Amino acid sequence: MSGNASTPARPGPPPLQPFGLVLHHDGHFTHEGAAIRNRLLREHFERSVEYLTDEAKYIVRLRHYRGQVEVEEAGSFVRSVDLATGGIALSDGSREVLDVSTLSVSPIDGALLCRIKREQVSGGLPARFMHSAQADFLQAVEPEGDHYAVSMGGRRTVCPEF
Repeated sequence: MSGNASTPARPGPPPLQPFGLVLHHDGHFTHEGAAIRNRLLREHFERSVEYLTDEAKYIVRLRHYRGQVEVEEAGSFVRSVDLATGGIALSDGSREVLDVSTLSVSPIDGALLCRIKREQVSGGLPARFMHSAQADFLQAVEPEGDHYAVSMGGRRTVCPEF
């Protein structure tokens, strides 16, 4: 065998293709139409949803495997709101400061949405408030003239009109 033989280049990851996993607007996952019932697997999927900016796709990772996930409305969920700091805890385990000006209402069912990861993606990515986080946030919203405002992180901010 010759010493000049070159080692074949390692191929990159295979192209991303949908594989039947869907993240629904209410936060549950299905695979090929069947609900993911295993709690540990669901929790892993929740933590591992990522957005690939270059490919404009959501994925999940399971060890060395990565697969494209179809996202019905939002790839992340607001799990809790800290009114004292203005922070929100997200389903992927990260925390951010809520930008109240990005709030909108889901056309599906009226749940609150906000924009997150604005440093990663121009305009940010949608995150949907879970019931308890939305209830905590809305309890802090108060009328202010013709609008509504919320005090978070030591600042009072007018909420956008929905």
